[in-house]
Amino acid sequence: MKTLLLVFFLGLLSLAFAQDQPSDPKRLPVNDKKVPAGVEDMLAIEAALKSVLPAARNATVCLELGQGSGSGVIISADGLILTAAHVAGGVAKDITAILADGRKVKCESLGLNSETDSAMVKILGKGPFPFVEVDKSDRTRLGDWVFSLGHSGGYDKDRGAGVRLGRLVKVADSTSQSDCTLIGGDSGGPLFDMAGRLIGIHSRVGTNLQQNMHVPIREFVRHWDDLVAGKFIGEGPFAEKPKKGTGFLGVGTEDSGDGEIRVTKIGRESVAETAGLKVGDFIVAIDGKKLKDKEVMQKCLKDKAADEKITILLMREGKEKEITLRLGAR
Repeated sequence: MKTLLLVFFLGLLSLAFAQDQPSDPKRLPVNDKKVPAGVEDMLAIEAALKSVLPAARNATVCLELGQGSGSGVIISADGLILTAAHVAGGVAKDITAILADGRKVKCESLGLNSETDSAMVKILGKGPFPFVEVDKSDRTRLGDWVFSLGHSGGYDKDRGAGVRLGRLVKVADSTSQSDCTLIGGDSGGPLFDMAGRLIGIHSRVGTNLQQNMHVPIREFVRHWDDLVAGKFIGEGPFAEKPKKGTGFLGVGTEDSGDGEIRVTKIGRESVAETAGLKVGDFIVAIDGKKLKDKEVMQKCLKDKAADEKITILLMREGKEKEITLRLGAR
């Protein structure tokens, strides 16, 4: 009798678990097998990959920041990109994306989560751009067949984004692991299920080429609004939080006596000189905040970090002019 009750109870648990799993008509039957049963299963995997690979490749981009590069994937027609935090490098960074056809477009990094290695980047040019479907329903399971894309070693138009096939070998709350082979330059690139839906972003490329960690899409979903809003989440280790008070403009100023701040000196090779500020300019506002005197301006700049982007409104020869620049380091 006890045995029958145990079997009945386990059956109910299995039913409940199955009901919790979102139904997925695109799911490959071979996903539920420990290994492909034969040629038919292998052909099914091959056919699935061939049907979705062109669109996935078209949306996979190479991201260039400074002297380094990584990968990312476009997820909307207006150019929203998902990548890794350590590839984006920070918030409001200038980035160049190289599309699959070789076109280069200017981008800016949005928000990032420095603890889980997730980040968003936005193309500044006008779309539409090729993009992929994002699996926000979290339908992928341990053992599922997946494929990865990435621009290993930088962009190569003749080669395109490299594709590797594998399976999910470990699934945790904020990370997943596959045995897809990844190398340098793949970081930030996409991980897809066999229906061509984005399920993760490459994070840590292992010393063993078949042991690689990914940020699952559910981790992006948790912080979606903050990432879009350009917020810096966490305290690391995948990105260094900007330190307030380290920004440096490189100008000398004086109060003119009638509520204006006059530029009296421009530092040699300073960001102010590079951006085009001139002696005799009157600084009116920084980032929309009106400055009534030199003291207010200094307080405003003390809240800024090195490499932080600011917009200065100034008066020059009676005409308003806006200059956007990145602060230097003290």
